[in-house]
Amino acid sequence: MAKKIICQNLTQNTHHVYNATHNFGGGICMKGYMGTREKCIICGSRLVHDERRKGCYCQKHTQCGATSFYVKFGRDIYRRFQSYEAATRFLNGIRFKTDEGTFDIRDYKKDNPLGFENLSQKWLEIKASSVKGRKTIQSYINFMNRAIAKWGNRNIKTISDGDIEDLLFDKDWITPQGKIASNKTRSNMKSCLHDFWSWVVRREKKNNRKIVEMPEFPEIKYELGWRNTTDMETLEKILDEIKRISWDTNPKIWLGIKLLSTYIKIRPGEMRMVKEREINLEAGYILIKEPKEGTNYEGKYAYLDEEDIELIRSIPKGLPDMYFYRHQPGRKGIIAGSQFGPKYFKTWWDRACKNLGVASVGLYGGTKHTVATALGQLLSPEEIKRGGTGHSTNKAFDRYFQPQKREHIQVITAIKQLKKEARGEVLEFKKEKR
Repeated sequence: MAKKIICQNLTQNTHHVYNATHNFGGGICMKGYMGTREKCIICGSRLVHDERRKGCYCQKHTQCGATSFYVKFGRDIYRRFQSYEAATRFLNGIRFKTDEGTFDIRDYKKDNPLGFENLSQKWLEIKASSVKGRKTIQSYINFMNRAIAKWGNRNIKTISDGDIEDLLFDKDWITPQGKIASNKTRSNMKSCLHDFWSWVVRREKKNNRKIVEMPEFPEIKYELGWRNTTDMETLEKILDEIKRISWDTNPKIWLGIKLLSTYIKIRPGEMRMVKEREINLEAGYILIKEPKEGTNYEGKYAYLDEEDIELIRSIPKGLPDMYFYRHQPGRKGIIAGSQFGPKYFKTWWDRACKNLGVASVGLYGGTKHTVATALGQLLSPEEIKRGGTGHSTNKAFDRYFQPQKREHIQVITAIKQLKKEARGEVLEFKKEKR
């Protein structure tokens, strides 16, 4: 039995319309239509679609045909074309997507709501309001701008796994510092893009749409660089030397580095950003309002002991909005009251190390990592992370602290004891001190 064709009767005013609204039996979409706004140059009649001749022609003067066409699909899609073939291909493509359930009206809107650049800007706005770390936000902006330069406002659904891989492994990627991007930088960008796509997919799901899928991201391996550390005795000598050479210039130089070597969850960059109002001596803490971690809305706290509270209290206090680590008057070329520069602590640390003949130990490794390593003799890894370094993951922490070291030594000691017993040696057991 032949398939039944359902179609509205076309009035004289719609003779130029092709397949006005409808579909063939069996569920094949025939929604939408193609036509032309041109008229016969002889009689002025509308040009009617002729599928056999593949065009729109006058019914009286068959030699008069259209040179431009349009496609109308639903209320929101209207496109013009300069060839019959292009119009037909566009209309059939939309119908095919409708049949397979992948049709998305947003793909055809002029404002391109699924454009990569459009979505990136929205995501960055949300990140800027939720992430406190300025460096973190700037890195997100840099990464997304790099992707926008590659993909522009391309529909996000057309960005493939291969496109992402090509972007991340681009051999010509030069960082703002003028260096070839390291695998660590590429991995950071991968995390940024993964976060962005997760947001898009979550947003789609929330609106009961599942058209945008999560791509597969390539694996990027890298090795963290090592920071040189020292021992606690050398650290104390360095602190003494810093105090000797900097006290007359500004006591806060020594104080800041001393606190970095005690409150090891604070980074040098975070320390210099502290303002007077963020040091609460009554409650006994320093508040880091913009930690590097970025996701902690309430910042992070370094709780002070009585000795350091009294030390800070002995220094004249400034106005609440002034930076605590600021320059004093008297030095040539330095503006009194201005904030310490990004490398100011490091400059004095390096000068003290040079005076003492201590080589290749930087400020960060010489304070935080040196102290974290030494703490392993007294505290458990969990205690050090919770109360000391503030690490939330183990990867960077374990490389310096080596939490398995004590267990390894205990096993080696037991193995040696078993060997001695096997040789028949007499073992001397020492009583534990109480």
